[in-house]
Amino acid sequence: MDTMKENIFDVLIYLFENYIDDTIDLIPDSEGIKDELIQAGFEKSEVNNAFDWLETLSEQNSIQPKISSTFRIFSHQEKIKLDIECRDLLLFLEYSGILTTTTREIVIDRVMAIKNKTLTLDELKWTVLMVLLSQEEDDIVFSRMEDIVYDLTPTLLH
Repeated sequence: MDTMKENIFDVLIYLFENYIDDTIDLIPDSEGIKDELIQAGFEKSEVNNAFDWLETLSEQNSIQPKISSTFRIFSHQEKIKLDIECRDLLLFLEYSGILTTTTREIVIDRVMAIKNKTLTLDELKWTVLMVLLSQEEDDIVFSRMEDIVYDLTPTLLH
């Protein structure tokens, strides 16, 4: 394994910051980008996993909500993957209007697809940001989440 660049999130963040402009499904020349990522030191398996993750994310673009508000109970596996701090962030983001019930479920789906045993709060923030980008949410919602990811806004007010 490579030193610091072995996590799928490292690949996703690198892609987000260097290649993704408006929507995730508009990554040009994915084979060329994959080669560049491998040359930059990312593991081939993690690069492939990141592209698979993004492809699945772009396929979820057509999910339409049937219910406007819901009450979410996390499964045992979700609780293992998302600690209380992560679950609180999801609830906060939904309550504050950054996530809808649909985007929340897509975030949880994408989190569960990642092989890490547990997720850090920063990894969850990046996942939310990428889901919002893929769903073409309005610019204000995306901008608010981007501020949270880059720690320009306090996430939880006590």
